Amino acid sequence: MKARLDGRVAVVTGAGGGIGRAHALKLASLGAKVVVNDLGTALDGTGYDTGRAAGVVEAIEVVGGIAIVDTTDIASVAGGHRVIERAIEVFGRVDIVINNAGFAHGGGTTEAPDEEQLDRLIDVHLKAALGTMSSAIVDMRRRGWGRIVNTVSEASLDARFAASLGYGAAKAALWSATLVAAAETAGSGITVNAISPGARTRMNAELLDQGFRDGTSNLSDLDPGHVADVTAYLVSDESADITGRIIHAAGGQIREYTTTRTSRSELVDRLCKVLDQR
Repeated sequence: MKARLDGRVAVVTGAGGGIGRAHALKLASLGAKVVVNDLGTALDGTGYDTGRAAGVVEAIEVVGGIAIVDTTDIASVAGGHRVIERAIEVFGRVDIVINNAGFAHGGGTTEAPDEEQLDRLIDVHLKAALGTMSSAIVDMRRRGWGRIVNTVSEASLDARFAASLGYGAAKAALWSATLVAAAETAGSGITVNAISPGARTRMNAELLDQGFRDGTSNLSDLDPGHVADVTAYLVSDESADITGRIIHAAGGQIREYTTTRTSRSELVDRLCKVLDQR
């Protein structure tokens, strides 16, 4: 990508490893100052380890980039506000927000929902993003420029991947919030998009190593760097006309998720026949 991000300030949540780490390193390599937010939690969202964020900051600084560690617990609207406030306090502004933090476990089933786990998933995936977006948009409007990229999932609205009640519901809520935020900021110079990533990370390594779906997955092309490259374009000057879009990046491929309604389907034909008979 030719576009640079010199002078921009980026906040990346969940940047201590995996896709978030790739985002932080990529944005820094393009000249952005990066707030590396991460609590260093376990796969279920519990625990605390500041070393993960510190390691990413060190990797950025070694090659001449600028970054700071942030260990704000963002799993609430207020938590989302605080990480943006930290960016503005240290760097004076915020231009880019990548809402990447989250975990995929828990929530129970439709027959036995776990309310506590559901709340934790909604807190970190939806409420945190609402907090960062609401605070960041206020600052971005002052300059008429801003880029927000939320992280959603195929588990949200694609029946082929509907396996996790809590995670899928939380990501679907963020998917919807992305579209609303894009509509609310239309024409302001701020864009809001979402990326549905596919990469081998700590979160899904066990599943992929066992053979994803049919057991024939090629793990070599599931590099988080590919997701970061797509996201880097979405936060550049060149993407000013892209907003309210859902991009799937995985396995070296790029696709777009679109939701349409149609009058041409087997089910519609069936319903029309039944209703006509009545």
